[in-house]
Amino acid sequence: MVRARLLLLAAALACGGSLAALPAARPADGPALDAAQTTKKPAPKAPSSSTAKQPASQSTQGRRVEPPEVVCPQVLGNGVGSRLRFCDVMTGLDPALGILVGFPPHTGPLTLSFDLHNRHTYSEQETRAGRAFARYTATIGILTMDGKLLTRGVVQSEFRTARDLFDRIGGGAGPGGVKAVAPTGVERIVLDVPAGVNQVSILGEKLSVMGLEGTDLFTSANRPVAVVSNFSIDYKPAKPPAKKPTRRR
Repeated sequence: MVRARLLLLAAALACGGSLAALPAARPADGPALDAAQTTKKPAPKAPSSSTAKQPASQSTQGRRVEPPEVVCPQVLGNGVGSRLRFCDVMTGLDPALGILVGFPPHTGPLTLSFDLHNRHTYSEQETRAGRAFARYTATIGILTMDGKLLTRGVVQSEFRTARDLFDRIGGGAGPGGVKAVAPTGVERIVLDVPAGVNQVSILGEKLSVMGLEGTDLFTSANRPVAVVSNFSIDYKPAKPPAKKPTRRR
């Protein structure tokens, strides 16, 4: 009886040993994966040089784009749709009497830009009658305060219907509270102002108006010949002066 039990125990031990020596079971559809292979994620790839964020170009570093300080002697008014302030450009020769555009302290040249419009007096009656056609050509000058001409600006546009108006000006007695005078057409004027110029003046030179009855040319002084709006400057601010060290007593 004891011998039989020993034989059964030996057989069980022998069977267990053979089971331990067998290889691990594999899934039916491929090789087995260990725990590390099933949980470890590949490390993210470093961005290539073509997709990495590039630094800003040297030409744009430290520059500012903002509206300049504008002194407008003859304000036409604010646009109902654009909310821009429109200024009449008057003819003249004295830069001190023009539209003055001041610049903050800056290093190197500065870029000045603004919209130049023609000036139309709208009449609903003439428009309905088909007699409101006008072709405007206005010429202005941008000068330094000592009278040196930097450049000229020209805008040419035609008016036939109210759709040709750039905007309507609020604060008038017309329908909807708008003025009869309104800007029409638009030409973006861009000027590189030389270094050392801190203020410029905008003056009108002449206006040509062609209508159904002929062409008129206006050059007399102190006459509105165009409208300007939407001023902007692009510049590099000047570095503030270095502070002098204080002496200790």
